[in-house]
Amino acid sequence: MTPVNPELLDRVRQRLAADSAGTAAAPPPDVIAAAIRAESGGLLGDTDLLAALRYLQTEMVGVGRLEGLLADPAVTDVLVVGPDRVWVDRGDGLELTDVVFDDEAGVRRLASRLALSAGRRLDDAQPWVDGRLAGVGRAGVQVRLHALIPPLAPDGTCISLRVLRGAVHSFPSLVDSDSIPVEIAETVEAVVAAKLAFLVVGGTGAGKTTVLGSLLGLVDHRDRMLLVEDAPELDPSHPHVVRMVARAANVEGVGEVTVRTLVRQALRMRPDRIVVGEVRGAEVIDLLTALNTGHDGCAGTLHANSIAEVPARMEALAALGGMERAALHSQLGPAIQVILGVARGRTGARGLSEIGLVERGETGMVAVVPVWRRASGFTDRRDRLDQLIRERR
Repeated sequence: MTPVNPELLDRVRQRLAADSAGTAAAPPPDVIAAAIRAESGGLLGDTDLLAALRYLQTEMVGVGRLEGLLADPAVTDVLVVGPDRVWVDRGDGLELTDVVFDDEAGVRRLASRLALSAGRRLDDAQPWVDGRLAGVGRAGVQVRLHALIPPLAPDGTCISLRVLRGAVHSFPSLVDSDSIPVEIAETVEAVVAAKLAFLVVGGTGAGKTTVLGSLLGLVDHRDRMLLVEDAPELDPSHPHVVRMVARAANVEGVGEVTVRTLVRQALRMRPDRIVVGEVRGAEVIDLLTALNTGHDGCAGTLHANSIAEVPARMEALAALGGMERAALHSQLGPAIQVILGVARGRTGARGLSEIGLVERGETGMVAVVPVWRRASGFTDRRDRLDQLIRERR
């Protein structure tokens, strides 16, 4: 419930919006208080004035009513569907919270303000937004924003906030927690040391970035790593990392710098290893080019539900850049040797679930054959992986 007359609050919002048009900065308390006094004609008592000020500050600063949820260090996602359904994920699946908005208009105002903070626009002409927010919820935390408004979202404005934590878990800590089983730890370390190119694959929230970050900490400290990301998540414990982050277009639609562009720049920066935080578009072509021109030990993550899906997923991404299926397979075979699959178990625990080798068949098409599965252990392809490691060391 609003603390004072809703019509008065609407007039105050309109005044503040007009005064701060074109800026993402929240108005300071004295400006809000002055607007309340002006719109109330000076007839509002001190108690009501303070209540209105607090209410509007909650609405107009940071992420508003979602601030407390993002302040929880266990929360990875906050999902809003209309005014009365706000969900969070703390690692054990979605939970419905007791946070509610006054009405659909309140959710839409928040979505529009967050879009402006991310340098985007959200209105009837542009009914969705995808961007990044900095400095919300917890100090130093980056949040990925997605919002969709009616009529595309008929149940009400949808806001999706994903906390982008730095992946700082060490390899030993993942082994200790069984995210990487002891039986496979030595083999995984050998894959990195032998400079075999690898991808970490899995579904959303499976722990791809966490596993990749821990493996990058094992890279020889003499190697120069060029790290290319869409959002800054990886923070490997390594002395020689050059970080590059893509940039989206601004509200005028200019200034975009894609991951693909940054991969091309990385090739000119004397890399020993190139790492793409997530391969999700045409940059796969440039990455495969790098892998086939002497840059061993490159790595990245890829969204796929299992290691067997990797060739088909790569085909789809390469098609975005105009590469045909046969050409993709001819490059993929010699470029990438190992696929590490991660998954979230039934209890919510995340970790390494399978390892595969990239092998080309008689038809020239590439397939990923399993070497190890968490449920059943090593397969008869272990000797082939061990042979590859010996050849590279």
